[in-house]
Amino acid sequence: MALTRRDFAGRAALTGAGIALAGSVGALATAPHALASTGTETVGGEEDRHGGIGYGPLVPDPRGLIALPAGFSYRVITRSGVTRLESGEYTPSNHDGTAAFDGPRGATLLVNNHELKGPRAGWAHPVPLAEGLVYDPAASGGCTVVEVRRDHVAEWVGIAGTSTNCAGGTTPWGTWLTCEETEDRAGANGMTKDHGYVFEVDPADRRANRDPEPVKALGRYAHEAVVVDPRRGHLYLTEDASGPNGLLYRWTPPEGFRHGRGRLRTLADDAGRLQAFKCFDSGGRFVDDLSRATRTGTVYGVDWIDVPDRDAGTVSVRKQFAAGQITRARKLEGMWWGDSGAYIVSSYARDESPGRHDGQIWFYDPRRRTLTLAVLLGVNPDPAGEGAFDGPDNITVSPYGGLVVAEDGEGVQHLFGATDSGRTYPIARNELNIGTAENPEYSEFTGVTFSPDGRTLFANIQEPGIMLAVTGPWKRQPRDRTVRED
Repeated sequence: MALTRRDFAGRAALTGAGIALAGSVGALATAPHALASTGTETVGGEEDRHGGIGYGPLVPDPRGLIALPAGFSYRVITRSGVTRLESGEYTPSNHDGTAAFDGPRGATLLVNNHELKGPRAGWAHPVPLAEGLVYDPAASGGCTVVEVRRDHVAEWVGIAGTSTNCAGGTTPWGTWLTCEETEDRAGANGMTKDHGYVFEVDPADRRANRDPEPVKALGRYAHEAVVVDPRRGHLYLTEDASGPNGLLYRWTPPEGFRHGRGRLRTLADDAGRLQAFKCFDSGGRFVDDLSRATRTGTVYGVDWIDVPDRDAGTVSVRKQFAAGQITRARKLEGMWWGDSGAYIVSSYARDESPGRHDGQIWFYDPRRRTLTLAVLLGVNPDPAGEGAFDGPDNITVSPYGGLVVAEDGEGVQHLFGATDSGRTYPIARNELNIGTAENPEYSEFTGVTFSPDGRTLFANIQEPGIMLAVTGPWKRQPRDRTVRED
């Protein structure tokens, strides 16, 4: 059923009720879930010593890996080319999306994507072709499962023979959905099977991962991330693509389908409905691209339009729509389910989009079918310096309030927090220079996720591929008391 202009106007009014202005540098937060402004909060001063936001200034690391606030420490869990799998091969490279699950006897299980594209010969450390766990023997990507205990780490292959495993998402039934960010077909880039799918990986049951098959009902395109609505059963999926810009999708399960471990693999290729989003403003005007929004608190209504050919037999899914049918966004990246909705990242926008920015994070409310701009990062004038953040990518909802965001921008790379009251603060800085002294280069952070008990923040440095566990004096971040929960 379409969301009418009158329906949306009423919902937008309700969403904006009772909300105070927040933020800085002219950015306004005028709706629930409006988290951050175009500016960056300075921490470590008088306010921070008296219980303000964040954890203080970042302290340079004598080991040259990551800078953290005083009182925090890190542990290297895996490192490509250094640590080894149970089978003896080196840990694969290019760590990306990650999720944490409760493991046996107090352990934490992490499923770690490895964003490796193209033939295996192009990579020093591809995901090993573990017997029974291979989709396409020509492909270099996949996932590993990492078991972390206080005094022991073990790692093994979860799935192999997939390509460009970028982000993904957890399920309420305790599995990981790994997403291929590619549209390569059999015969392209050395592949022997079609790629661009979602696969399910069970961290707790190795037998469940045997003979992997894609969940074709979720479509074939440059998948980035996925979340599951635990109440309604919908899956939401982002597409990181350009020429034209990518889409946000919703998959509705067929009538009578019940989610659970391994159930997605039983679906027919055309099961359920795959749809792309279409946004309009409070005046009922169609919004062609999310970069049109220039103020936090902007609220759009959302309709969902059926995808004609979800397997993209002849035309990429995002190219199957005429102008005016759907809404687009550049670099739709990380997603995380929290606060009864989905937080969705558009990493940046440039000349391929109507507007320019260095990052948006939106909140989709499935009950109201509204999309609210929660975080807006203006174009960073000095990416090489400490200061404004740019290029949000992987995100997670923090057990201490707000979001934690992995930066994939230009220059310096951070993990940073965004509080519920509209302020941002640094958590970590990558100090591993993979460039030269004259032209330093720092890889992006990826795979940000908290342990199930909330005590450890796991994150990756994508290149060369390092998984880190960060611990310290976590605290609940203050929030604006005038912002109403709904």
